[in-house]
Amino acid sequence: MKLFVGLGNPGAKYAGNRHNIGFMALDQIADDHGFSPWKSKFQAQLSEGVLGGEKVLLLKPQTFMNLSGQSVGEAMRFYKLTPADVIVLHDELDLAPGKARVKQGGGHAGHNGLRSIHSHIGADYGRVRLGIGHPGHKDAVAGYVLRDFAKADEVWLDDLLRGISDGAASLAKGDGGKFMNAVALRVAPPRSSTGQTKAKNKGDMQSPQAVQKGAPSEAQAEDTRSPMEKLLDKFK
Repeated sequence: MKLFVGLGNPGAKYAGNRHNIGFMALDQIADDHGFSPWKSKFQAQLSEGVLGGEKVLLLKPQTFMNLSGQSVGEAMRFYKLTPADVIVLHDELDLAPGKARVKQGGGHAGHNGLRSIHSHIGADYGRVRLGIGHPGHKDAVAGYVLRDFAKADEVWLDDLLRGISDGAASLAKGDGGKFMNAVALRVAPPRSSTGQTKAKNKGDMQSPQAVQKGAPSEAQAEDTRSPMEKLLDKFK
């Protein structure tokens, strides 16, 4: 069993805050993967489901950010889980908006939610760090994280949340690389080359030699006219 913990603050007032991106990620997973309705338990909102054959609990602590560890510790003890079974999804100031990184263990870097979890279960749990960018000065951090995402953030935020949901089964299985690939396919999908017309059939496709650097295109094909024809063209 895995315990996915999303960090945030409870109530409609905070729902759209940058600090609540962890809650948003769990809501996306629950909606996309048919999890049970949310219920109140362990001083949190709890939902249950299955991802990639693994039973997964989604936990959104309702204690306010600074006391998140109380809820996480209570749920862990009830289900007899270890820190290795826990993955916390949280906002990360030191990552650019739309970026995500998976990490196992480590410090809390001043994040109050992580600080609280450290004090209750130690530091050996997994994290998914979700980039929200930095306001530029430490004195502006509190106001920044407690403000809603800007309208301009909606596109990358939606892509990031959907990518997390796409990769959730891999995350539950402990495959961080496959999870990150799923996120990348949403936030930075591969783009087809521009300025080229798709071939209608195999006969229209260029040979490998023709697409090598320096090979002539159709517009630069070798001039097969005779010297006389070239001369006459100059006087047309």
